[in-house]
Amino acid sequence: MLNENEYNSLLNDIFARVPSVRDAGFSSGAYKPGLERMLAFDKVLGSPSKAVKSIHIAGTNGKGSVASMITAALASAGLKVGLYTSPHLQDFRERARIVSPAGCVFIDKEYVYDFLTRWKDWIDDNRLSFFEITTGMAFRWFADENVGAAVIETGLGGRLDSTNIVNPELSVITSIGLDHCTLLGGTRALIAAEKGGIMKDGVPCLAGTTDEETAPVLREMAWMKCPLSFADAMEPSLWYRHAAILSGMDLKGECQKENLRTTLAALDILSPRAGFESLSGKGEEMVRGIMETARITKFHCRWEQLSSSPRIICDIAHNPPALDINFRQLQRELAEGKASSLVIVFGVMGDKDVDGIIALMPREATYVLTKADTPRALAAEELLEKFKAGGMDAGRCYLAPTVRQAVETAVGIARRFGCDAEPGPLVYIGGSAFVAAEALTCFGKHSF
Repeated sequence: MLNENEYNSLLNDIFARVPSVRDAGFSSGAYKPGLERMLAFDKVLGSPSKAVKSIHIAGTNGKGSVASMITAALASAGLKVGLYTSPHLQDFRERARIVSPAGCVFIDKEYVYDFLTRWKDWIDDNRLSFFEITTGMAFRWFADENVGAAVIETGLGGRLDSTNIVNPELSVITSIGLDHCTLLGGTRALIAAEKGGIMKDGVPCLAGTTDEETAPVLREMAWMKCPLSFADAMEPSLWYRHAAILSGMDLKGECQKENLRTTLAALDILSPRAGFESLSGKGEEMVRGIMETARITKFHCRWEQLSSSPRIICDIAHNPPALDINFRQLQRELAEGKASSLVIVFGVMGDKDVDGIIALMPREATYVLTKADTPRALAAEELLEKFKAGGMDAGRCYLAPTVRQAVETAVGIARRFGCDAEPGPLVYIGGSAFVAAEALTCFGKHSF
């Protein structure tokens, strides 16, 4: 039987000397671009990246939702599917899960312990990052469990991302926006070039959206290399069902319409390929799977409702493009009479475009500014100063030193606004995956 103390000690020891981006940020030694270490690690592990058919997904926003939708669809059609995503919210084992008709299981502690114990010296000698370790572990676990397919989400960028050692059946690039600009480039065209780096010779690539800044870059990269399609220029075979799917889907949020189209287009491209023939004639099963993506894959904090009285929505959107969509949706709820007022619990990482985010925020909302429990987070007091500089009304802002206290404050405000009324106030919690993760705990929700 696994000794929990030994397990935790091993994790603490390794992650203390090999920092994760969650704790140290993307500008530190935690982010190590390049594939040399990952290729070497994969080789000593027995090349598990080559043992499984994969779907590789990059993008600024939407890649987690698309990865989870594709996984839910494939599993509902009868496949055993590995799913590798980031970031994790509560436990790093969330990054690797297997979804099948039998259910969803996360990589277990015994496997993690055995893997890290066996490869500890090699990891230390080669100074692997947290993400490289986790990627190698996931690939080896998927191969050991003989999954029929693996859906692999990039961590950052694409071209130099640790996951980019796979030779997939399909490459997918979701929406492209400005995020991690110091590492990926200061324009969407430059970022598109990094995301487009997941294209492989002869492997079809699907881009979610066509726009004048990024599409030419992707087309040039794909020319004479691989077939490139754009989901928003396609009519997927199941698209005629999209209204009903979106209406009944447990992943809410207006961004999911674009993600759904990308998912359905991806399934059309996959279905004729070797290993995916079983998808033929399974349209109804895949539709049901997509509609229950959050339940099937245990996917959290994508416009997730945590409470009904008051109504509380939690989302991990953390950059201007994603938050713009969410803020607009909040304002529509108010304009359409679906909410009487807005209360927003907000915390953000210090390396984000905070000024750009503030320019998008609803002026009519009441704010509870907070700081997640990570060194990367911007202090609530500093966030308030940026609010003032951005023209926000400081009189509508409260400060809370922790996410839990911020949630309690927001609930108290909502009750004063009359949460039993119809419609009542709407509380939104977001700005960071860290804030969202702590909010889950406040409501007794856990990933496992």
